[in-house]
Amino acid sequence: MAGGGGTRFWPLSREDKPKQFLNLSGKNTMVVDTALRLSKVADKDDIFVVTNAKTASDTIEQTASILKADHILGEPAARNTAACIGYAAAEIIKKYEDGIMVVVPSDHFIKDEDEFARVLKRAVLAAETEDKLVTVGIRPTFPSTGYGYIRYESTDDSEVNRVLEFVEKPPLETAVRYLDSGEYAWNSGMFIWKASTILKYFEKLLPDIYEYLMKIMEELGTDKEQEVLEKLYPQIPKISIDYGIMERADGVLMLEGDFGWNDVGSFDAFDQIHEKDANGNVALAANCSIDSKDNVLYSTEGGHLLAVLGVEDLVIAHTKDVTLVCDKSRAQDIKLFADRLREEGKEVYLLQP
Repeated sequence: MAGGGGTRFWPLSREDKPKQFLNLSGKNTMVVDTALRLSKVADKDDIFVVTNAKTASDTIEQTASILKADHILGEPAARNTAACIGYAAAEIIKKYEDGIMVVVPSDHFIKDEDEFARVLKRAVLAAETEDKLVTVGIRPTFPSTGYGYIRYESTDDSEVNRVLEFVEKPPLETAVRYLDSGEYAWNSGMFIWKASTILKYFEKLLPDIYEYLMKIMEELGTDKEQEVLEKLYPQIPKISIDYGIMERADGVLMLEGDFGWNDVGSFDAFDQIHEKDANGNVALAANCSIDSKDNVLYSTEGGHLLAVLGVEDLVIAHTKDVTLVCDKSRAQDIKLFADRLREEGKEVYLLQP
């Protein structure tokens, strides 16, 4: 899934260059990192990307050495994750008649890729043998208020657990209780199931979306595909797969993952995915730091020096046309700039210079 905008990473991310096209890991762009990780689980020829139609050509270009161009599926409109996943399931049914789907976001960081691959392969086996909806929960390492949680109980299988409920992002006191209980995992947004099975749940729980998907699937691979997709897809109701299906389905299974996962939701996540200097600064830029600590410094301009003196807990991000200075504790609120710039008629700064 590569359809998000990543507004919390402005000014690095723009409307025409969303988060998945950023190199935040220091290796490759996030969508390329994701494709390479998944190639340890599935053949590269069987990896699909669902993205916004406006960024489909850029996605094809980014992944040209890894993925098939016709496996980059462009959504004519953003309709949340249920539509995105249903579209991919319909494509897989049409191409392969059926298959196990491993659904993951394109913008996560995984430290231990071998363990990640092992857990997904085990989840694939569970989905195949149990014919259930399977998800991956992340073993929590601190009482996060920014993640959803999954309450679960063990089964006879040492790795496969039974999901009892999905819980929204909790207040700190509740998150501490969840962590202490050992009965909760973070909701990673990764799912594993048969394409035919998830479509049955669409038919049962989201029949209006299912009807649209079936009409689209009829024309996949024909000369009417694009016309029908552009006509019907924008009419699909917006709802997430979590609200629409996962929280309402019965018998959902969960495997717990402990592989250095981070959803890299905002600049403050850099503290977890990058090395810090002796003063706790994360510097992805030419810099000169004096009496400054616990800052995130990022520049896209190689010859531009970030000089910081006597400051702490800041995010400073410099691009060709924008310099952002933000208290690190407000990193989640960077997305507010998108609305403010539109209000002030400065939309030009939401696009690549």
